[in-house]
Amino acid sequence: MKLRSGILTLALIGFSLSLLAQTTEISYLELGLNQNKTGNYADALRNFTLEIEKTAANPNPIAFYNRGFAKYNLKDFQGAILDFNKALELKPNYFEAFIARGQSYSKQDNHPLAIQDYNEAIRLNPLEGTAYFSRGLSKNKLENFRAAITDFNKSLELVPDYAPTLAARADSKAKLGDFAGSIEDYNKAIEITPKRTNYLSGRAFAKMKIADFKGALADFSEVIKLNPDRAEEWYYSGFCKAQLENYRGENGEKGALEDFNKALELDPEMIEAMYGRGFVKSKLGDPRGAMEDFTRAIEFGNNENAKILYTAKLGKIQLDELRNGLVDRTKMSDMSASRAEVFFHRGLAKSKSGDPKSAIDDYNRAISLQPTYADAYFQRGIAKSNLGDQRNAIQDCNNAIDLNGKYAEAYFIRGIIKLALNDTTGCLDLSKSGELGYTAAYTVIRDFCN
Repeated sequence: MKLRSGILTLALIGFSLSLLAQTTEISYLELGLNQNKTGNYADALRNFTLEIEKTAANPNPIAFYNRGFAKYNLKDFQGAILDFNKALELKPNYFEAFIARGQSYSKQDNHPLAIQDYNEAIRLNPLEGTAYFSRGLSKNKLENFRAAITDFNKSLELVPDYAPTLAARADSKAKLGDFAGSIEDYNKAIEITPKRTNYLSGRAFAKMKIADFKGALADFSEVIKLNPDRAEEWYYSGFCKAQLENYRGENGEKGALEDFNKALELDPEMIEAMYGRGFVKSKLGDPRGAMEDFTRAIEFGNNENAKILYTAKLGKIQLDELRNGLVDRTKMSDMSASRAEVFFHRGLAKSKSGDPKSAIDDYNRAISLQPTYADAYFQRGIAKSNLGDQRNAIQDCNNAIDLNGKYAEAYFIRGIIKLALNDTTGCLDLSKSGELGYTAAYTVIRDFCN
């Protein structure tokens, strides 16, 4: 039995590709399954949506499950959960869907709900190693480390020598202070997968706990070779060198000072590296430089506004870039239908030239001539948003969506405006936008919805 990591397995129960191949009708499900296998999740999602629409009278749980799989891999965990819900509604004993939904909850840090789903998956199939592994990860996040280790043990019993499970058990052991046991598990995981930087870092931290700074430094050095752009590893490399009193590098090798400098080059606001560099400077007889670093670290540590935190908000510059990029995507309409489209396209031109207020006048004229003009409502919403009228911008997006339920861009803009207003339902709009084919939504979902 092979362990699934993440949502790695596509459920094909009751489904025969060979039978589908015999029909001349396009099989959106088959196309989507193949695209999921090759990692083409955006196209897979579109095909699963077409399959779901085609079979609306007799819905197939496999289509919903695999669309959820695609959304999960596009970091749209909220959207994935909705699809797994539907798959389970159609097929209550779908243990793979319980695991997948649990993993989606885990990605949202909702570990109690995740554990409920893993429990149900184990009840339905007690020999599925993935469920024990995933449940152990959630228990680990809830700091129930002993119970997590029990799950990892069971998972390894079912699927021996699986590196992610060994590494996860190593982490739990370290949290319980069993550093020797942690190092032993990391050794096995690294032997199986030598180039995994998180395994090397985990082992290095365990070695630091038993004062094996030389061994920890060797691991951090290997991580830096594999990924030289991680400030944290440069900091800990410097920390180990400081413990070994290697403050300044010799014979072409970097010392602690150079490592802390590099950490701050990569992350200028890394307080730990400021303290570390100040410590090293004091050891090297530079009290003025040490005081500057200590003072700077204190200022950063006491000032929550020292760096811009976006959390669930989109910055104005990003918002403008997304809106303007969307304007560029608008296609020319058939202008022979009525004068409405003349006003609409003149409004577009005004928007692009930086005159949203005048553009709104043209969109108003277009809507008065053609009240069902979804594009005009949508573009008027963008113009209002550019002028800071976000509430009415949302209303125009609502109008556009009411007129065209598949208006992916309108869902997208409504979603990002909601996020800018701290309304987390914007994530559902972004999920719908991606589902309808506007793949730019997944970039925003990844950065602001998880």
